[in-house]
Amino acid sequence: MKKLKNAITDVPGILVGQVQDLTGLTGCTVILCEQAATGGVDQRGGAPGTRETDLLNPVNLVDKVNAIMLAGGSAFGLDAAAGVMRYLQEHKTGFNAGSIRVPIVPAAILFDLGIGDPLAHPDADMGYQACQVASSEAPAQGNFGAGCGASVGKLFGMGQAMKSGIGTASVNIGGGVIVGAIVAVNAFGDVVDPHSGQILAGTRSTQVGPLKLGNSGYFANTLNMLKTLPGRTVMGLATRSNTVIGVVASNARFDKAATCKVAQMAQDGLARCIRPAHTMLDGDTIFALSTGKKRADVSTVGAWAAEVLAQAILSAIRAAQSAGGLPALRAE
Repeated sequence: MKKLKNAITDVPGILVGQVQDLTGLTGCTVILCEQAATGGVDQRGGAPGTRETDLLNPVNLVDKVNAIMLAGGSAFGLDAAAGVMRYLQEHKTGFNAGSIRVPIVPAAILFDLGIGDPLAHPDADMGYQACQVASSEAPAQGNFGAGCGASVGKLFGMGQAMKSGIGTASVNIGGGVIVGAIVAVNAFGDVVDPHSGQILAGTRSTQVGPLKLGNSGYFANTLNMLKTLPGRTVMGLATRSNTVIGVVASNARFDKAATCKVAQMAQDGLARCIRPAHTMLDGDTIFALSTGKKRADVSTVGAWAAEVLAQAILSAIRAAQSAGGLPALRAE
């Protein structure tokens, strides 16, 4: 087997295209399936922005999807999925409804209107352009696609937040089975290295000052602050501009119920790296795709989906660059 690129595009049949507006600080990421793939989803948290997630419920009819769209722009960004549909329709791809093929494009958005231009958001043209540049190459990480305007650590507002981005990872779990992930990290909480327990990006103690990343006191520590009077006081006013959105994929042969289970288990990777996770201020949504015919155990694939999602989250933080007045780990 050829050497992995450590990207979701290592999964056979998966293509990724990204377009971003570096002035408006927003963008979109499309995950295209060369052949229709079994889809699943697991949505947690109290502030989701999604499209076609009910379709992925195992009790419902359609079980194959043609693409997944991840976008910034809050609810406005859901328009990007229309551009993906237009592209797929032109390529005669979609659910066979008799007189026409209807492309199936579930989508999720994150809120990135707090930095850059709040009037800039992904639209159908941007979604179409993302499809045009989609490839099997490793997608760019950091301030690209849906991660262009992503940020983390917003307990005390954007003034003490940090820049985040989009990341990807993959693993060969044996038997020819590849598991990959791509994720745009726009969390309310802090991003923590699960191995060291160190906060890599999150709520800063002050807006300005001499503190340097890595020094004691640089981070406010969102979870600990929630126990304090200042933390409890601001929670009622805290920004709703959060959500982690991503896709895990494998070339295993699963039905829709098993694919949803993989998405559910992958959320464990999110919880390992983001503290706190799945709050009422986040709309964390993870899609899953099963693209192939490899025989595999769903619990094993789900366990490794959590691992690669965690790796992708850390990669998003490590690749992000300062933007919109927010510092990034890489810039320090």
